[in-house]
Amino acid sequence: MNDNTPVWFITGCSTGLGRALAATALERGHRVAATARDPRTLADLVTAHGDRALALALDVTDPARIAEAVERAEAEFGRIDVLVNNAGYGYLAAVEEGEDAEIRALFDTNVFGLVETTKAVLPGMRARRAGHIVNISSLGGLAAFGATGYYHATKFAVEGLSESLAAEVAPLGIGVTIVEPAAFRTNWSGPSMRQSATVIDDYAETAGARRTGTLATYGHQPGDPQRAAAAVIDAVGSAEPPLRLLLGKAAYDIATARLDTLRSGFDAWKDVTLDADYPAA
Repeated sequence: MNDNTPVWFITGCSTGLGRALAATALERGHRVAATARDPRTLADLVTAHGDRALALALDVTDPARIAEAVERAEAEFGRIDVLVNNAGYGYLAAVEEGEDAEIRALFDTNVFGLVETTKAVLPGMRARRAGHIVNISSLGGLAAFGATGYYHATKFAVEGLSESLAAEVAPLGIGVTIVEPAAFRTNWSGPSMRQSATVIDDYAETAGARRTGTLATYGHQPGDPQRAAAAVIDAVGSAEPPLRLLLGKAAYDIATARLDTLRSGFDAWKDVTLDADYPAA
């Protein structure tokens, strides 16, 4: 096997975008350490691609398992060139309806799991002065809606963390890309979705309506995970990988509208904003 073949380490590969990324990278001849809480869901990838595929058990909320999985991947392939922090899920609840244990579990997976995995992979990348980290955020990391406030909070955290990380590791030869998909045909709005048992009638027309609408999208989302996976791999392999990669027409339309809304709001209060400084000498 050519030692120059890229090595990917991808979390959350049992279904959805993670699964599509692992399969597409392998189809292109890359090497992939694919992780899932149950690695038996990845057996077909190993069967189809032999020693270029490594299936690893990983729960990103368990730091010891993260360290073990990264060590095994590096022992098997010699290094990790591309880390994809993909593991995550959604949670439906109005802010007032949110349940403490569920909120903390959401942050443990979507934010702290990403942080721990990144910290486990970075030493090898720093030593080689090379590598790329792909953090799967969401259109929901740029714009927020009712019923998914806690999910947005996790993805806004990923956005800020990733920008800081990009500034810190760029001089070390390491790139960072934040991927921001709209609605893709995955389990996000179906079997993977959690929601609060608490329902407050006063939110029926806001968060309640969006709960129903979000769940109704399952199986009908416009985004194609295979096309998304190809786009991510192409972006990472490009001469100048982007810091942000929007995926899907809705992502582009909503994100650019969000920019317009922000500028309009900033401009409307510009005089008040500027007046908050000490007067010029």
